[in-house]
Amino acid sequence: MTDVARDEAGAVRLAVEGSREAPVIRVSGWAEAAAEAILGRAEALTAEDTRVLRIGVEADPRVAERLLALGAARRFGGGVEILPGLLWQCAPRWLPAARPPFPELFTATDGRRHPLRPETPPGTVYARAIPWLGRTLSFRTMTEPGDVALFSAWMNDPRVAEIWQETGTLSEHAASIARLQADPASLPLLGCLDGAPFGYFELYWARESRLGPLYESGPYDRGWHVAIGDAGVRGRPYLSAWLPALMHYLFLDEPRTQRIVGEPRADHAQQIRNLHGSGFATLATIDFPHKRAALVALSREHFVRDRLWVPGAASADAAPRPPAVPAA
Repeated sequence: MTDVARDEAGAVRLAVEGSREAPVIRVSGWAEAAAEAILGRAEALTAEDTRVLRIGVEADPRVAERLLALGAARRFGGGVEILPGLLWQCAPRWLPAARPPFPELFTATDGRRHPLRPETPPGTVYARAIPWLGRTLSFRTMTEPGDVALFSAWMNDPRVAEIWQETGTLSEHAASIARLQADPASLPLLGCLDGAPFGYFELYWARESRLGPLYESGPYDRGWHVAIGDAGVRGRPYLSAWLPALMHYLFLDEPRTQRIVGEPRADHAQQIRNLHGSGFATLATIDFPHKRAALVALSREHFVRDRLWVPGAASADAAPRPPAVPAA
C-alpha cells in the first residue's frame, strides 16, 4: 500500500509493508512533512486495531531523528520503530497548541494544597480524525459568538435538565460560564464534529474540586462532566469517539496526570455501564448535598497499555493486547 502526502518541497511517498502485527512504513526521499505523514499513517494503523505490536520506519535519518525528538519512536536495530503506547502520548499529533509541562509550584485554595494551574489559550485544544464516523472530533474553548446561547438551550432541554438540574436564563448561564472561565481550576469546552458543536464538557482539577477532600487525590488528577446537547449524537459509535478522545486529551494536556476521575449519579445505571465499558472502575459511593454519586477512575497506565482509544478495547472479550514494550 502506498500513500502520498505533500508539502511545499514536494511529495512524500509512504509504502506500508510487513504484517498486521508488525507493519513497516518506508519513505522515499526527504520532505519537511515526512515525519507528520508517518505519524498520520501510524495513527491510522492503530486507531482501530489493538494487535499492532510495533511499526518499523525506514526513512531518511533526519526523519528518524524528528520522530525520536517527538517521543513517538525509539531506536531499534539500525533504525527506529514506533510503539503505539509512545505514539498515542505524542501530544503535538492531536493538540494544536501543545506546550511543555507548566513549572510545578504549589499554592493553596480553601486549605487545599495544589500546583498552580496554567491558563488554556482560546481556540481548539484537541482534534482527531474518527475513522468509523468519517468525521473529525474536536474540543474547543467557549469563546465564539453563540456558544453561551447554545449552552443555555441545552441546559433548558428537559432531557439534559433531568441530570444537570441547571435550568436558567441566558444571563444566568452566561455568568456561570464566565465564573468557570475565570477559575484556573476549571475549563468549559464544547465538543464538535466537523466543527459543529454537539456537547458541553466541563473539565476540572480534582484536588481543588468538591471531590478533592473525599478521596486521596493526586496533584494532577483531572475530572469531567458532560452534557450531550445534540440528540443525534448518541449511541455506541459516538460514545466510542468522544469519551476516549476526552480522556486522551486530558492525558496529553498534562503528562503528569496519572488518573482521571468522575462522579456520575449512583442511580444513572446506563452512564455507569458506559464508563465501565470504557475502562473506568468504580472506587466508592459518595454523598453530596444534591446527589449520591459513584466515584469512578481511569488510570493512564490502563488507557495506554490496553489501548482504550480503540472501540471495545475495554470489553471482557476484547482481543488480547501484545506487550506495550516488545523485546528489542
